[in-house]
Amino acid sequence: MSAPRGTGAREAPGPVVEQSPGPPRDTVAGADGTGRARRFWSARRIPAGLLALLLLVVTGAFLYDIAAVRAHRTGMGWRRSLARELAERHLDDIWVLVGAGLATALGLWLLLLALTPGLRSLLPMRRTRRDVRAALHRDAAATVLRDRAMEVAGVRTVRVRVRRTRADVRAVSHFRDLEDVRADLTAVLDDAIDGLGLARPPALSLRVRRPGRKGR
Repeated sequence: MSAPRGTGAREAPGPVVEQSPGPPRDTVAGADGTGRARRFWSARRIPAGLLALLLLVVTGAFLYDIAAVRAHRTGMGWRRSLARELAERHLDDIWVLVGAGLATALGLWLLLLALTPGLRSLLPMRRTRRDVRAALHRDAAATVLRDRAMEVAGVRTVRVRVRRTRADVRAVSHFRDLEDVRADLTAVLDDAIDGLGLARPPALSLRVRRPGRKGR
């Protein structure tokens, strides 16, 4: 089956489902009958692995040097040079300031990673069970909206970009009155956004125009 015009013919990723251990329950307790859908948190495996590797190398080097000194061997030159530099350099030295700035930037970056969920491409879906959490990829949501928009008469091409709080839709209509096309698109896309089942449905931002020169 051929892809509709303007869809890019690209297969979008499907939904992400995460099931927590524990006894299943039919519904989630709550005033509205649904649970509070929170964002998925990234495991941060790459930053955590790099930090662990860096700490392993640094602590391993210091432990080896301490063990060598305890064994009545000469300490490594880099540690003696480092101790001398730390003792002799003033706080306003350019290299001290650069090192402090880099350490501060690294610390702030790690704090940012620890305090933010990440996985911005996943849109949490409404929860109907306590032990099941689901999310929809932005590309999958954009594909659904794009396909629904292409069903409207008069629409030639559609570009959709779904964000956390807004769905930007840019359509080109080659016949029919633009106001009529815009009204039909608004009704169809509002229904499609509600059908996605997202916990926080994005607001619709729609723009409809005529083709440019040479059909663009």
